[in-house]
Parts: sequence; structure tokens; C-alpha cells
Amino acid sequence: MFKKFNLLRRYVLFIFGLFLNAIGVALITKANLGTSPIAAIPYSLSLVLPHFSLGQWTIIFSMLLIICQIFLDKWPLNWVQLGWQTIISFIFGNCIDWAMNCLKNLNPVFYWQSLLYLLLGCLIIAGGAYLEVIADVVMLPGDAFVRAICHHWTYEYGQVRVCSDISMSLLGAIICLVWLHNLKGVREGTLISALLVGSLVKLLTKKLQPLTSWLLTGKFKTF
Repeated sequence: MFKKFNLLRRYVLFIFGLFLNAIGVALITKANLGTSPIAAIPYSLSLVLPHFSLGQWTIIFSMLLIICQIFLDKWPLNWVQLGWQTIISFIFGNCIDWAMNCLKNLNPVFYWQSLLYLLLGCLIIAGGAYLEVIADVVMLPGDAFVRAICHHWTYEYGQVRVCSDISMSLLGAIICLVWLHNLKGVREGTLISALLVGSLVKLLTKKLQPLTSWLLTGKFKTF
């Protein structure tokens, strides 16, 4: 019974982290300085083909990443994990659309306001990622895709993650340049979030260890 309760606690933390992640993505997007690397391609596609929202394009892109994992991962595949990834892709995409709708009237006029929203969005994404990391139950398709590449070619995760972020940002930029002749989807905000979020997640994971213990076990521990 305790193990089941502990697992439920972890899934609740993960879903809440997913919710924060979606709010952070929406806030960064509304800052009008580009978007986060993982959302660069869906956001660029939503600008080119606005018939689908950012959240819907996120779901479509996540499904593509899941299909890529099927070809990259060694058989037999972990269908339970792939199934969970599919479920959370729909949850994440709908949360992004919900957050974008809530922030629809947020239109920064001055550049400093855009920077403020960008930094706040990075902090919120980092908080969501922190909860997802400590929950350790399932990965978002973008993270799982990077892990699949690492397992397939035995590369180091950190290096592949950097290459993946750069590649997604470049592809998003190409989409905007070819069809929109501008870089609205990928700008300085994309670079800032790519550099800042990872560092913030490491900082939160290190500094909030007593909170981590309480969230996972209900008890505080000193480290």
C-alpha cells in the first residue's frame, strides 16, 4: 500500500510539473522573443499553419518523436512508457493551449517587459522540470527521444541534449525564414531559455534537497 501511495505521489508531482512547464512555455512565447527550444518547431509551424494551435502542433510533434523512438530503441520496446508518453503529450498540448488562452491579453509593449516575462517563464519551466526530474516516473517525448539516441549510439546525454536543442531551434528558424521570411519563432529568447533553464534545474535540484525529500516522502531531511 505504501509503495502504491508513493507511486501516486510521484505521478501527482509529475503532472503538476507538466502543468508548470506548459505555463512557462506559454509565458515565454507571449514574451515575443521566440520560444523554448523544445517548442521551437511546433511554435514555428503554428505561425505558418495557424489552423492548428501551438498545443495541437506540440501534440503532433510529440507523436512524431514517439514514432522515432520506436525505430531507435532496442526491442522489445517498453510499450507502457510509450503509452504514458502518448497520454502526457495530449495533456501537455492541451495545457499549453489553456495557458496561452489565459495569457491572451498579455502583450508586452516595452522590451524590458518581454525580458521580464521571458525570465519568469524560464523560472517556471525550471520549476516544472525539477518536479518532473524528482518524480522520475515518465519522460516527455522530447527528453525520451534524446535518451533513445543515447542508447542507440551510446552517446552522452548532456551532449546529445545540447545538439537536440540546437537542431530543433535551427529547424524552427528555417521554417520561419522559408515561409514567413522572419525569425519570429526563434529569437534571442530561445537562446536565453536554452542556456538558463538547464542551469536553473541543476540549482533547484541541489538547493532544494530538503524540499525534495518532503515532496517524495512527506518528511524533511537535512543534507
